[in-house]
Amino acid sequence: MEEVRRKNPGENEFHQAVQEVVESLSPFVQKNPKYEKAKVLERIVEPERIIIFRVPWLDDKGEVQVNRGYRIEMNSALGPYKGGLRFHPSVNLGILKFLAFEQVFKNSLTTLPMGGGKGGSDFDPKEKTDNEVMKFCQSFMSELFRHIGPNTDVPAGDIGVGAREIGFLFGQYKRLRNEFTGVLTGKGLNWGGSLIRPEATGYGCVYFAQEMLRTKGDSIKGKTCLVSGSGNVAQHTVQKVSQLGGKAVTLSDSSGMIHDPSGIDDKKLAYVMELKNVKRGRIKEYADKYRCEYYEGKRPWSIKCDVAFPSATQNEISKDDAKKLVDNGVICVAEGANMPTELDGVRLFLDAKILYGPAKAANAGGVAVSGLEMTQNSLRLSWTREEVDTKLQSIVRSIHESCVRYGKEDGFTNYVKGANVAGFVKLADSMIDQGLV
Repeated sequence: MEEVRRKNPGENEFHQAVQEVVESLSPFVQKNPKYEKAKVLERIVEPERIIIFRVPWLDDKGEVQVNRGYRIEMNSALGPYKGGLRFHPSVNLGILKFLAFEQVFKNSLTTLPMGGGKGGSDFDPKEKTDNEVMKFCQSFMSELFRHIGPNTDVPAGDIGVGAREIGFLFGQYKRLRNEFTGVLTGKGLNWGGSLIRPEATGYGCVYFAQEMLRTKGDSIKGKTCLVSGSGNVAQHTVQKVSQLGGKAVTLSDSSGMIHDPSGIDDKKLAYVMELKNVKRGRIKEYADKYRCEYYEGKRPWSIKCDVAFPSATQNEISKDDAKKLVDNGVICVAEGANMPTELDGVRLFLDAKILYGPAKAANAGGVAVSGLEMTQNSLRLSWTREEVDTKLQSIVRSIHESCVRYGKEDGFTNYVKGANVAGFVKLADSMIDQGLV
């Protein structure tokens, strides 16, 4: 960790992600000296390649704007680099390296042949016109296209990159390469996308929570659930919770949170989807329409619940938030966002011996269906909704079984340790097999 901090100064999120993994892996690596001898840990914290580039584009006023673009190609031992693109003002090198590092382990857990990467820009698509977003995406892809390809690096969407952005990016790649290939996932259904892909991260997270609860003879049915965020992951988490008989009572955005004790049913969720995906409005409007409580600048974690689904962004659950959840009787936490819990909060959950599913296991459903989209593109066919959902559930069960196998501790499953060790073993053995690469 001293070496990681020295070589990557100021990249706090990356330090945090590595620390969490190293704490889990240290005893395992010491018991298996072949990994120490091959310096696998030292190699996996170093990206194989980092690409940084400028992105000039013309806004609707005819003025030149300049953003910065990134692609972190972290590890390709298991397959082509795979991971999302994030367009958000907070994007910087440290955040993308943490996301790419997490992605490597997550992709390893999915059972699919995918390496790990991440990318994006400090561009903010909010309040930009479709034309401005298109101009930016075309400029961004005019550099990125040199470094990606269906057998090299297959980006997807993330925060700020939805169907609209993926479409513009794909169109520019096709124009520059003069080829129609599955170089991006999250595509439109008409041109190579997969059914269930938009829902996959949220659905997969709820499926993972269901698997954890099943180990205690329990289920989502009848449970009061807290969901943070109000984007794609949060929306489909709420939808699947309802389908399985649970009740989601909160949503949030960067301005604040709503608490609807009667539950967010299908009709209310349809309103949220219209509000967020089409009108790009604020969650406060939900409180005004349905006359429930709105808490400005707050997060949901002080509300009493059975299950929590942090689905907004990194480090949204502090140690104090984790303590509130535990004190209020939470029995299960499944992370829909990437690294949404601070390290002290993670330790508190583990000490309390609740069912705690870390992001790399709990939200792997999204990239799993991205992998299934890649497979469909390679075969030039489309699977039905039921086929994809069945495959997703099978992959989530497999991830859960791997976590239990490596994380069992005296009648308690440490899913953090289980996910990290399971992901590491497959990755590390492949790296050793391939020599010094």
